[in-house]
Amino acid sequence: MKSNYKIKLLAFFVVSLCWQMNVKAQGTDNYGSGLKINLDTTGKKFVRIITWHQVWLRVNENNPGSTINGQKSAGQTDMSLRRSRFLIYSQINPNFLILTHFGINNANQISGGGVGQGANAGAASIDGKKPQLFIHDAYVEHRLYKDALFMGGGLHYWQGPSRMTGTSTLNFLGIDSPIFSWENIDATDQFARQYGLYFKGKLLKGKKLDYRVAVNFPFAIGKGNAQGALDTLSARNGLNLSSYKIGGQPNPAFTGYFQYQFLDVESNLLPFNVGTYLGTKKVFNVGAGFYQHSNAMWTTSLNTATNKVDTTTHNQLNVSADVFLDLPLGKKKKSALTAYASYNYVNMGKNYIRNIGINNPTNGTIASEVSFNGGGNAIPIIGTGSVFFAQAGFVFPKIKNIGRFQPYASAIVGKYERLSDPLFVPDFGLNWYLAGHSAKVTLNYRIRPVYVYENPTQRWSAVNKSTTKNEFTVQFQVYL
Repeated sequence: MKSNYKIKLLAFFVVSLCWQMNVKAQGTDNYGSGLKINLDTTGKKFVRIITWHQVWLRVNENNPGSTINGQKSAGQTDMSLRRSRFLIYSQINPNFLILTHFGINNANQISGGGVGQGANAGAASIDGKKPQLFIHDAYVEHRLYKDALFMGGGLHYWQGPSRMTGTSTLNFLGIDSPIFSWENIDATDQFARQYGLYFKGKLLKGKKLDYRVAVNFPFAIGKGNAQGALDTLSARNGLNLSSYKIGGQPNPAFTGYFQYQFLDVESNLLPFNVGTYLGTKKVFNVGAGFYQHSNAMWTTSLNTATNKVDTTTHNQLNVSADVFLDLPLGKKKKSALTAYASYNYVNMGKNYIRNIGINNPTNGTIASEVSFNGGGNAIPIIGTGSVFFAQAGFVFPKIKNIGRFQPYASAIVGKYERLSDPLFVPDFGLNWYLAGHSAKVTLNYRIRPVYVYENPTQRWSAVNKSTTKNEFTVQFQVYL
């Protein structure tokens, strides 16, 4: 697809539009307490409300064999809601907290709608119309001992193994999450959340050691449902088919993340880790974490001796170590450097791999032409192996009547058992802050690798990188 001219035209249009908008933009980088309702004169009893939209305008080169409603699509320009959320939390006093978070994700012109909203109304088809709200977080929390020990329970986001696993979606440095850090995304979790009991707190002198640990009860996917969803999940394991196992009651999972905060101490009131502080804090953290789930996975294989299908279970273990830096620079501390790097070991069963396309703009494939990736913008991003991730950005001082600019770059480097060639996904972008994270525009360019079977007629053959595809995304974000 010759989409370079579309990318250039879209970029020119967006920059021109944003320039006109921003000349008259009002607002400040200091959002303060936001939409907060105090219930007494001390401010210790309150209700806080947060709402936000992330609107995407995108030009995408689709993976080979992609279709939209049955028609081949080499690429397209589309518009969507990456996220539309509403979050409310309240403290009766500093010892108790309740939080509710709901919204939608990935609602575009062909997906994210309600069941029966497609061309065949009443069937199990969907399109982008009438997206369904669902709960993201719903939990309660109690303080047990000072700032050292809190206990909470419900559908929650307090988890490991890395800082990115609990990242906030409001203040990314890049345009989005690297996704691999949400290892169970919408499989045994509900959009990166699971039911569970968690503990959190700050220890040591100066409250420098921040921790969160949890015992979770992952969502159950029945074997029959998992088998039917294999192609959707793109879980290929050589001759074996690998997916999440369910048999009776689900086994508990154990997760945690620990970080030592050498400079400023970050808030742990909420579970959402900040992506970039834009120089408002001086932060240097080193962290490590884990996620362990016994018998989380299962594979099937043909026993040639008995001519029957055998099922084998596998444990899931993910561990990570990372470092985060946010450093104000310059005499007046008006600039700032943000950097993050992590190493992640993932064991989800031999050769396990899963393709994911963020906010995928297509909904089908042509079997004779489809790549290993699947349709649209999908890439093999979660699987057994090792993954390195790094990102860095530099925010410049504010320009009067224009705002602040923050160029950034990131890279995912994965060495997965199932892929013969390493996964390399670079992103390059620019954040334009009109009023801090409360109002910003992000421009992002991504290069995606496309993988194919060495022998297309044999699903157990080697998987090699064949080419790359491009995507250019503009995100408009406002939160209050």
